[in-house]
Amino acid sequence: MKIGFIGEGKTEQILLESASFQEWLQQHGIEPVGAVIDADGAGNLLPDRISPLRIELLSYQADVIVILTDLDNDQSVRVTKQRIGEFIDQVVIVAVKKIESWFLADELTLSTLTNAETKIDYPELVDDPFGEIQQLFLSKTGRGIGTKPMLARRMLKYGFTIEKAAQHPNCPSAHYFLTKLQTLASAN
Repeated sequence: MKIGFIGEGKTEQILLESASFQEWLQQHGIEPVGAVIDADGAGNLLPDRISPLRIELLSYQADVIVILTDLDNDQSVRVTKQRIGEFIDQVVIVAVKKIESWFLADELTLSTLTNAETKIDYPELVDDPFGEIQQLFLSKTGRGIGTKPMLARRMLKYGFTIEKAAQHPNCPSAHYFLTKLQTLASAN
């Protein structure tokens, strides 16, 4: 199965390009094609703006295009998917509420980074997961975390994987993401 990936922003791009995720794809018979595209914000994930991105990935013979985006303030995953547009060769995965919720779900990596046991019962219910992580780091280490892409790189460096986030009992969007990719691979 050949899949082309589009991430809403730089953080998604970093995660999708990570060595751990690329290895996971290989283990599941998925061949990523083209470069992971950074859409540079949810405003660019609209049908008229996404068309050139789709064309680029389809030129690499992608069987399916997978878009990873945030729920942000949309009322539901369905609303987000409808806003982006639906195509037979496209799957939209929505991180609830934001991709940084997946970082909150990886309690082991957070605990390593903060040098303190960190447990977040419901990572996808946190309204501002990036702000939550900022406060966590400040209170536990006295240091900040920088930008969202800097946080993503740091989380990866210390062992974050989407698989770990998906294992959290209350992070269903990460679990759905991996399950959907496995389903696509097995259907081919």
